[in-house]
Amino acid sequence: MSTSSRPPSHPPSAAAVEPAPARPGGPLAPEGWSRWLVPPAALAVHLSIGQAYAWSVFKPALESALHLSGTQSALPFQLGIVMLGLSAAFGGTLVERRGPRWAMTVALAAFSTGFLLSALGAATSQYWLIVFGYGFVGGIGLGIGYISPVSTLIKWFPDRPGMATGIAIMGFGGGALIASPWSAQMLDSFGSDHSGIALAFLVHGLAYAVFMTLGVLLVRVPRSAATGAAQGGPAAATGVQVSAASALRTPQFWCLWVVLCMNVTAGIGILEKAAPMITDFFADTGTPVSAAAAAGFVALLSAANMTGRLVWSTVSDLIGRKNIYRFYLGAGALMYLLIVEFGDSAKPLFVLCAAVILSFYGGGFSTLPAYLKDLFGTYQVGAIHGRLLTAWSLAGVLGPLIVNHVADSQEHAGKHGSGLYGLSLVIMIGLLVVGFVANELIRPVHPRHHVSAQRKATADADPAV
Repeated sequence: MSTSSRPPSHPPSAAAVEPAPARPGGPLAPEGWSRWLVPPAALAVHLSIGQAYAWSVFKPALESALHLSGTQSALPFQLGIVMLGLSAAFGGTLVERRGPRWAMTVALAAFSTGFLLSALGAATSQYWLIVFGYGFVGGIGLGIGYISPVSTLIKWFPDRPGMATGIAIMGFGGGALIASPWSAQMLDSFGSDHSGIALAFLVHGLAYAVFMTLGVLLVRVPRSAATGAAQGGPAAATGVQVSAASALRTPQFWCLWVVLCMNVTAGIGILEKAAPMITDFFADTGTPVSAAAAAGFVALLSAANMTGRLVWSTVSDLIGRKNIYRFYLGAGALMYLLIVEFGDSAKPLFVLCAAVILSFYGGGFSTLPAYLKDLFGTYQVGAIHGRLLTAWSLAGVLGPLIVNHVADSQEHAGKHGSGLYGLSLVIMIGLLVVGFVANELIRPVHPRHHVSAQRKATADADPAV
């Protein structure tokens, strides 16, 4: 039963908290609802939109069928990540108001429509339509879908925020583990010409629509502790609480923005070009990498990305967010250095270092909501998270641009094999060092930015405040 049908027997503070989740976009969980049903709902969405990380499987086919360069074939992915950050930033507050079900429905519609438009673009050899469909429309689905369960999960699991968000967000990293071999098999079966690519896009759009519907139907919003939440379940916000508007005025927000941007740029460049990169790296070694093995490498990176999101975020609950980011950024720079020095002479070392880097990349995402909760509280953490993801938008352009542009320019200069990537990998090391310094500068938020109890109650009663 929704709270709107109950008599006004609650005190004003409780009544001010409950009406927002009771809207159609965020149905309240019934009495006895298990909080462990919420992570599977989030996974249904994140495993679907995580297909974005398998984009590199389509790159060789698109480049051949539509006569594109490596930089051009990256455009749909880059625009998708840009739109992810922008839609998350602009939609974060709306997601907080309307609830996770509304957000998941919007994500489903946009992400699936993006694939259908891309199928039309491939069928008619109109690459701009693929860029618009997959990148712009589908990217909106990525952003809204990505943040849709985060705030809800933190409220369901205040005792283990890193683990809870890690469970869901690992789905985004693991989406390519399913999509990479699936996409490669479809291209083998349907053909890698423009009609085969179109059919593969069509199947993706329809299949993901069905799968994401499961999450839409399953998700629920927790009841406030004021309604008598069970012990160990969701609790009302306590401790430091900072509004989204105030968070933007803190140095902590912008230091964390730099940390995220640097960590993502350093990982996403490899991820977007994973299949061509491993093929090029060992093209001159006498043990070339086949297309099937390259697709397997993409799937392995996806597995590392997914595993890192759960493992490292859970570890962060034990050792703290600042320490875990020190590990991501410092050890990540070391992994890149090993690839630069020894990667082309030892295939297992190259694969291992790349997998570790991608585990840190994924861990950085899944630990981020808990880091935000530590710094700013749970009051408007979803909206703050959405704004911070604009760093992902910039990184989504920078990472692929650095790797693809450097590779294209090095190829024009007559270099080949691993020589195409040495400079870009050194740049990634520098970016991780910048992120490490920014993380060291993060301190607790000054009390002047905290939301008072009276102000919070007013804002809860009127979400426009």
